[in-house]
Amino acid sequence: MLETESVLADRPRSEGALIDVTVVLLDEGHASTAIAPIEVFHAAGRLWEWLHGESEGPRFRVRSASIDGGSVSVFGSLRMTPELAIEDVEHTDIILVSTSGWDLQERISKNTPLLPWLRKWHERGAYICATCTAVAFLAESGLLDGRQATTHWGVAEQLRERYPNVDWRPEQFVTEDSRVFCSGGVYASIDLSLYLVEKFCGHEIALQCAKSLLISMPRARQSGYSSLLFSRPHADEKIRQVQDFLHQNFERDAPIDALAGRIGMGPRNFIRRFKAATGYLPGAYHQMLRIEAAKQMLEYGALSIQEVCTKTGYDDLAFFRGLFKRYTGMTPVEYRTRFAEMNFARGELVSGRPAA
Repeated sequence: MLETESVLADRPRSEGALIDVTVVLLDEGHASTAIAPIEVFHAAGRLWEWLHGESEGPRFRVRSASIDGGSVSVFGSLRMTPELAIEDVEHTDIILVSTSGWDLQERISKNTPLLPWLRKWHERGAYICATCTAVAFLAESGLLDGRQATTHWGVAEQLRERYPNVDWRPEQFVTEDSRVFCSGGVYASIDLSLYLVEKFCGHEIALQCAKSLLISMPRARQSGYSSLLFSRPHADEKIRQVQDFLHQNFERDAPIDALAGRIGMGPRNFIRRFKAATGYLPGAYHQMLRIEAAKQMLEYGALSIQEVCTKTGYDDLAFFRGLFKRYTGMTPVEYRTRFAEMNFARGELVSGRPAA
């Protein structure tokens, strides 16, 4: 649930007092998920004013902390040195945990002191935030139980299985629920930071901050950026045969009876086996294959929207547009406008057939 009204932390505060932000640095993460928020918070009330020759009015005071106060190694052979250890933080309004690598359980096991520390500050009224894979720390601490959350689409299913009490919304860039905030991928840390600027300081300050840094205002959805079929590996060879058939024939109709018959199963048993192996019902899997193919055609090709609709097996253009927007958060035209330019310079042509 996203709320946009300007608020302050749940404690008395004098007019003009700075909002304290603590950015937690963790080993083996992406430096940008710490540096970008620090720069966004620092710019709020400062950079726009400086560019226009006006008096600066800083809104945030930002500090960095690590588990023990020591420097951390981050992705790209860099080291970052924080100002203090987490236990030395005496006051904070916002805590933002930067990413910590992709081996989530190993990262959690090496940073266990962070979990009770996050719970303690949430109980004191602080706003707890995490970017990308660091959302796993919030889930492990129990702060996300019964609450909405997002994360990077590539680890969403892994976290959904491990933390079933969380209301996962991986299509969203940013979620907010009961003073707990989550963001999707690495650069969604910018979306989260600007969202917090808007929440605490109002829309005008956030807009000025975005304009002065030449970044966009917070995006709503990450579903257009994800691979819809990020399905888990499995050892069910019969189901794999059906998957291969669907990948090669996604544009054709595929009734359940016909798919089940290909591997000598009854429809009910087939549906159960397919869902257990892939995580999806057969019909949904087939539909997502078609949308993935449509995305590739829009990214790389010069086909009209009607031609893309037809080549992916749909007869009704309005239905195709609605389905495409439901899965990606964009219309086909919007998707092409955003992503075709990214691939223009590569000069590649693809068949539009999703990879198995």
